[in-house]
Amino acid sequence: QVQLVESGGGLVQPGGSLRLSCRASGSILSINTMGWYRQTPGKQRELVAGIANGGSTNYAGSVKGRFTIARDNAKNTVYLQMNSLKPDDTAVYYCNAHIRSWVSTMTDYWGQGTQVTVSS
Repeated sequence: QVQLVESGGGLVQPGGSLRLSCRASGSILSINTMGWYRQTPGKQRELVAGIANGGSTNYAGSVKGRFTIARDNAKNTVYLQMNSLKPDDTAVYYCNAHIRSWVSTMTDYWGQGTQVTVSS
């Protein structure tokens, strides 16, 4: 079984920073793309940032220049450094990974979500 476990959410003032982490564990053979999505009530989940196995990245326009995604392949972990946070960044953030395991072909996995609240 494969699990994604997130950490690092919380309450921060506008202009502040937070770092999210997500570690994949279980019977993993390989991990392709990893990424972070976010969702607010009544809205669809949206891509925040993604990173390929080779390190190439892509970002939503609203976070470009403020957020940085990185991964540590040895630890099966993806990070999201969020700087200059704005109230509009308030959302539940979900980790996503495309993983091939001993018991399945390439499959989409999701973390449980972590709340990020930007407020004074």
